[in-house]
Amino acid sequence: MSRRPTGKRSSASDPRASAHALSHSGSSGAIEPIGGLGASKRAASAPAPGLYVTATPIGNAADITLRARAVLGAVDVIACEDTRVTGKLLKMHGISAPLTPYHEHNAERVRPRLIARLEEGAAVALVSDAGTPLVSDPGYRLVRECIAKGIPVTALPGPSAALAALVVSGLPTDRFLFAGFLPSRDAARRGTLAELARVPATLVMLESPHRLAASLAAMADVLGDRDAAVARELTKLYEEVRRGTLTELAAHYAAAATPKGEIVVVVGPPLAAPAPEADALDAALRAALATMSLRDAAAHVAAETGAARGKVYARALALRRTGEDSDP
Repeated sequence: MSRRPTGKRSSASDPRASAHALSHSGSSGAIEPIGGLGASKRAASAPAPGLYVTATPIGNAADITLRARAVLGAVDVIACEDTRVTGKLLKMHGISAPLTPYHEHNAERVRPRLIARLEEGAAVALVSDAGTPLVSDPGYRLVRECIAKGIPVTALPGPSAALAALVVSGLPTDRFLFAGFLPSRDAARRGTLAELARVPATLVMLESPHRLAASLAAMADVLGDRDAAVARELTKLYEEVRRGTLTELAAHYAAAATPKGEIVVVVGPPLAAPAPEADALDAALRAALATMSLRDAAAHVAAETGAARGKVYARALALRRTGEDSDP
């Protein structure tokens, strides 16, 4: 398992330390602007009218793209979850731009105003407090309305806590499902996990620190003892990725102090079902062949037992040829 380093590194050798120092500095710690975008000077060429869905850093302030810096400094307005958070990021990068709050509590009231400005030809950037907008925020409703009204929507890709956790987890990345936050109540949480249990993919979930131990215990009960990883404070100074089985992780966080920071839990895909015994497979095939075609029977039994479909079909064919699927 990966654990947090016991000693602090100097900012010269640890990029996360540099970001930590930056996030606690004043204007003297701001990153030098790129492309001539200063605090009092907007970009000479404004972006075309439309909505710009812009990813922002999830922790390390240096993880902003050059394109995002240029667009944020040139749009007519930036719609953000918290003007204080976004304002701090812009100050670090020497960017000056009008801000307007857009979040789950005011979205219904503010969205028509943003649409009106967009229809008048404005360029609007949409950002979240951290990461890629539309992941666990109300941005998708704004995007949907823009699409319905023919307003151009452009994505400026960049940081995402879910993807960052996935790629450092060591778990399969070829197929994954982002499930957001699990319900806070245990019964509802277990119900959601039961729905996810058969998804043939790695699961990526967000969790709050005070619910982490209970959620991991529920995952172990409902999903089985799969390999998993808990990623905390990604890209920040005290980044930690702890890997193990769900049972091991649940035991660790049940005994440890409540962790701090933003947390992503990554859980491996369903465990492979044990191959059925030959007699059990034959019994299942005989029952299926009594009411189904050979092809359908093989597909049905393969799905029920988890056995390889080719192997099941070959055995079903053998039973049919020898007449063993018939009653004596």
